[in-house]
Amino acid sequence: METGLFATVFYQPIYNALVFLISAVPGANVGIAIILLTILVRLLLLPLSHKSVVSQAKMREIAPHIEKLKEKHKDDKQEQARRTMELYREYGINPFSGCFLVLLQLPIIFALYFVFFKGLPNLNADHLYSFVHLPEAMSMVFLGIVLSKKSLILAFLAAVTQYYQIKLSIPSLAPVAKGATPSFKDEFARSFNTQMRYMLPLIVFGISYSISAAIALYWATSNLFSVGHELYVKRKAKEVTR
Repeated sequence: METGLFATVFYQPIYNALVFLISAVPGANVGIAIILLTILVRLLLLPLSHKSVVSQAKMREIAPHIEKLKEKHKDDKQEQARRTMELYREYGINPFSGCFLVLLQLPIIFALYFVFFKGLPNLNADHLYSFVHLPEAMSMVFLGIVLSKKSLILAFLAAVTQYYQIKLSIPSLAPVAKGATPSFKDEFARSFNTQMRYMLPLIVFGISYSISAAIALYWATSNLFSVGHELYVKRKAKEVTR
């Protein structure tokens, strides 16, 4: 983890930021430092994540129009796609805005995993920049929970916050009309929606509990940030439509 592009661009900056925050917070508490680091990372990604959240909100807004286009041009898929893209342009929607954010977040998530799982609690001065120094002592206990060990409470909190984050960003699909036969695409979308809503929180719980409480704390904090962001965008959207 000491050399390479991944270490230089992602791991070392995050590792140094965490050590710096541990030294700066009262009592050198690692839990507080993880929360601050998570908020810092999310703020750095905010311009991208904001565009993605706004695009998702707009796509939910125009969903009825897209359904009408599908019904009107059900026999001409090419025209259906063309009209859908015109609708996206009219509302200023980039349907691929979330893809780049996901791709960018993946190496950051991996770096955070290595920082929390490999870097704690034994900090290594060899990974530090010249202006960052190891704290003389640090506390791995946060709200009575030892962050270097597993925590059922924090893992459960990570899963619950993940559920509400998905609930806000991916609302339930409208039920199939009585007597209508859903297409394979509609069935797939409904199945994907259900799996994302219920399976992902379970996966988050499993990962958070199996690794360490530090990972669970990061995940819960990140999800709470996302929930707050989603609610802010929705409130702003309502103010605009009044």
